[in-house]
Amino acid sequence: MQIDLRGKTSIGDYMVIASGRSSRQVSAMSEKLMDRLKQDHNRLCKVEGKETGDWVLIDTGDIIVHVFRPEVREFYQLEKMWLPQGTN
Repeated sequence: MQIDLRGKTSIGDYMVIASGRSSRQVSAMSEKLMDRLKQDHNRLCKVEGKETGDWVLIDTGDIIVHVFRPEVREFYQLEKMWLPQGTN
């Protein structure tokens, strides 16, 4: 899911929220994304949570990516926090 943050916050322009089926998959997806951003776009990212794989946050500067295990995504419900009422 992509959320447009422009004009709502200074943390970034967009937020991407994704899910993996397991901690291992969340970590692998995050690692692959960071590798591709570095290789294809020469972007170094800040990352948190990759060791546990429950919730990985990747900060590219203008785009914030969250990769969750389904249970963790359901618990935090970031979509509800950032999307306008009635769109989630």
